[in-house]
Amino acid sequence: MKKLYALALTCLLSFTGFSQDTFSIIAVDPETREVGSAGASCVTGIGSQGIIDIITKILPGRGGVNSQAYVCIPNSNLNNAIEQMEMGASPSEIIDYLLNNDSCSSQGFDPEFRQYGIADFDDVIGGPRTAGFTGNMADDYKEDRQGATFSVQGNILLNQTVIDNMEANFNNTSGPLADKLMAALQGANFPGADMRCLSAGTSSTTAYLLVYKPDDAPNNPYIRLNVGEQAAGVEPIDILQDMYDNFLSVEENTLQERITLFPNPATDKITLSVAASVLLSGVEIFDVQGKLLYSQSKFETNSLQQTIKVSSYKSGVYFIKVKSAQGEATLQFVKK
Repeated sequence: MKKLYALALTCLLSFTGFSQDTFSIIAVDPETREVGSAGASCVTGIGSQGIIDIITKILPGRGGVNSQAYVCIPNSNLNNAIEQMEMGASPSEIIDYLLNNDSCSSQGFDPEFRQYGIADFDDVIGGPRTAGFTGNMADDYKEDRQGATFSVQGNILLNQTVIDNMEANFNNTSGPLADKLMAALQGANFPGADMRCLSAGTSSTTAYLLVYKPDDAPNNPYIRLNVGEQAAGVEPIDILQDMYDNFLSVEENTLQERITLFPNPATDKITLSVAASVLLSGVEIFDVQGKLLYSQSKFETNSLQQTIKVSSYKSGVYFIKVKSAQGEATLQFVKK
């Protein structure tokens, strides 16, 4: 199963108004060229639609933009940012354009009310680029912070801890981009991360996770999980985590159906065979104590079989983790 959508599909908003959205992260993965975004906010009156389509937009294989803090709805600044990205503008150039051409200023809000985070790939050298902006009129606590592959930003925050935790969790989490984004969001999973939700005992009222693989169609992302507005006392990031865990279990089970490991039990060597639809990105073998015994991350294009020598391994049970563009799966084999 390549795609999974939220239990209820998010609809584009068609009314005009303003919304303050709070903490989010936009990021790219240079190895897989995935682009993803995650965020949460303590807004009310938004229903099941959530904030996903208000604050984030992604160009598969290229980059993405988060636009928040007093956004106009529909968020024309977000659409203009994506148009600039399509035309080749860098993240910093896009921000300069938005500040000089704010499409919502006619509705009474200065560009200094806005907050942006952008991450993309340089078309020339292929490396990641990031930029952010926080206007001096956005509500405190406010900050944007960039790393090599991400921009994290927030406003109406309890304090700097929200940004610190999100950055640390993203940097200290290994695995696919979606794991890192989900971990970053968990860094803000405490009461009052969005200060407006402090009395409700939650971080926010709505949350989302969005990831595009480079070959995804613009309207068909690899992951689109949306948690609509929740009642006071219900933590949307916890719900989002459950949705993501369910997604991973479906992905892993499906991937395992396309992997064969033989002979099992093995004596001298073991062969990993994958279907033609599986693009390998990593193979690791661990013993029952979790010690890494083998690791391979470079494969020939359309490599369908990998033979690994296990003659030196002691008799017992071992685990082989298979990483691919379709996700990860762990299989078990026995060494005689």
